[in-house]
Amino acid sequence: MCGIIGVVAHQPVNQLLYDGLMVLQHRGQDAAGIATGSDDRFYMHKGPGLVRDVFRTRNMRSLVGNWGIGHVRYPTAGDACNPAEAQPFYVNSPFGLLLAHNGNLTNGEALKREIFETDLRHINTNSDSEILLNVFAHELAAASKGARPDDEAVFAAVRGVHRRCRGAYAVVVMIAGYGLLAFRDPYGIRPLVFGRNDTSSGTEWLVASESVALDTLGFRLVRDVAPGEAILFGIDGTMRARQCADEPVLAPCLFEFVYLARPDSVIDGVSVYEARVKMGEYLAERFRTRYPHARIDVVIPIPDSSRPAALEMATRLGLPYREGFVKNRYIGRTFIMPGQTVRKNSVRKKLNAVHQEFRGKRVLLVDDSIVRGTTSREIIQMARDAGAVEVFLASAAPPVLYANVYGIDMPSRRELIAAYCDEEEVRRQIGADGLLYQELEDLKRAIQSVNPSIQRFESSCFDGCYITGDVTPEYLERIERRGEDSVASREGEEGAGAAQLDLNLPLDQDA
Repeated sequence: MCGIIGVVAHQPVNQLLYDGLMVLQHRGQDAAGIATGSDDRFYMHKGPGLVRDVFRTRNMRSLVGNWGIGHVRYPTAGDACNPAEAQPFYVNSPFGLLLAHNGNLTNGEALKREIFETDLRHINTNSDSEILLNVFAHELAAASKGARPDDEAVFAAVRGVHRRCRGAYAVVVMIAGYGLLAFRDPYGIRPLVFGRNDTSSGTEWLVASESVALDTLGFRLVRDVAPGEAILFGIDGTMRARQCADEPVLAPCLFEFVYLARPDSVIDGVSVYEARVKMGEYLAERFRTRYPHARIDVVIPIPDSSRPAALEMATRLGLPYREGFVKNRYIGRTFIMPGQTVRKNSVRKKLNAVHQEFRGKRVLLVDDSIVRGTTSREIIQMARDAGAVEVFLASAAPPVLYANVYGIDMPSRRELIAAYCDEEEVRRQIGADGLLYQELEDLKRAIQSVNPSIQRFESSCFDGCYITGDVTPEYLERIERRGEDSVASREGEEGAGAAQLDLNLPLDQDA
């Protein structure tokens, strides 16, 4: 999961991109980057850390131009500690291209060999986003007939990407002197929306991972980029769209609605907030059936993603809803922190219990999901330390049983608490008096109740069905080994990968 943004405007866009990335910061905390364009030149600054730490006034002044792209990184491929893997990525041929990518390629290793042996291109990092950029660059070069690109060549290049690349990808690309390209994989696994702002100078366009970026920047949501679709926003303000996949199917990632997206976003026609409220409704029905004799005094959400579900659950059960945890806003999202040790140590720094809401009470905690169990165990213990006499835990998502290969940090099944334990064993391990999971069909029903036109979902982490059809047991074993090696490396030697040769545009490490 990463956050991407692109804009074509009639004004300098550096502040627009910065503000947009701040809104999308929840999608990635490890690195940030902005690239802008003026005439035929690109300007870029990127580096490790949060948006507010990467960019200083002098960096912003250097990002001139009326169009550009931005990225916040949450690594699922490559090295979390390597600043060379911050995005956007740049290649100078053909024409000059800058790319930012959200998602994960499932055939990245094979593509890397193919790019070297057939396309005669060199990949300098372990990031699959650089692979994706070079595939697009090769296809664009093959389709172009002159010294300048044209629409047909650009759309043909996207068709070539769809033909060669497997997995999840939502992409923005700057083509020097020509325009901003946005496209999405044929299943629409990762989200991408676009909007417009009509000014006295003409129409401005903005593309982003979530609609909340459009709202805060004053753009009107037009629609989602369709699965397999490519949209080209010319630097003159024009817009052209074309379907570039043979058999596109909308199958958005379920985990976006459960946890990843902000509740005030609309993704694929679904209000994330409304979907989470519905999750709470169905979860309340299951709790009433599963624990008909449970005596609960209060429902408390584990902030922030679970609030809509918890509030609706309390309403349906006729129970008081209380805020029992105060969140430190200066601690990042623990799910997307690299490494179990860092994740575990951050929980008590991130949350603090309001003792009055727990003391002497039977508490029903509501969380968006239970992935590794580390956070759940710590929070339940916090509730007991604050005086709770009983602690039940309800998860708005089903048990997470399988690795996710499409851009979420769940590469190792061995890290997933429910993968090899039944519900009773999970309950015992996290220390709860009662445990309730959402049913998978109810989760799908909650989203479809908001947008009935969505017929399929990418739900592999819950059911093991990988929608792209190319994920084999051998592939899963390989990425599991790689994921465990990466965790060990990050926990044992932070920053070890930072010495890798960096041929990207210069980083101002003192910024």
